[in-house]
Amino acid sequence: MAGAALAPALADSLLPPLSAMMSPRTYGSPTAPVTVEEFFSLTCTHCARFANEVMPEITTKLITPGKVRFLYHDYPLDQVAMTACMVARALPPERYEPFCLALFASQNDWAFDPEGGNSTAALGKEALLAGLSPDRFKAVVADDALRQAIAAQQQKDTEQYHIDATPTFRCGTKQHSGELSFKEFCDFAGVKA
Repeated sequence: MAGAALAPALADSLLPPLSAMMSPRTYGSPTAPVTVEEFFSLTCTHCARFANEVMPEITTKLITPGKVRFLYHDYPLDQVAMTACMVARALPPERYEPFCLALFASQNDWAFDPEGGNSTAALGKEALLAGLSPDRFKAVVADDALRQAIAAQQQKDTEQYHIDATPTFRCGTKQHSGELSFKEFCDFAGVKA
């Protein structure tokens, strides 16, 4: 029947195990001397600005040379962001970071009043570009276990780190809420470009 939820057995066969989807998402060398954690929401305009304007320089000057590694924490601020991070987590781990960057670059197209007013359909187009078939996309969107796991991790992060804004960055015991310029990021992380 059109529009009906996928049968659980079919949905399960389309998605990786929950443990794989919830495994840590990182970017950079695991042997980098500095790890920076970022708590972000895919619908946050401040997170998008950081990703679009500062992250390219961080990648070139700090991540590629092996000075910094990122550990990402999904922190969806609304249901559109929740759906987007569910899709990102359903992709293979090596496609997580590029997909999130692509979503930040096209945030206005899918997150805020997309054509036709359907953010899920607009996100489905973005997911298709990332290699997620329409059937897998439907299975992801219907996956309540994944939605609950992300929400539970977000609650744990809120309680453990007192997250109250996105983006929030952690490096060792230091924490910063809000955007950072490249220089501010270097100072925060204690690295030189």
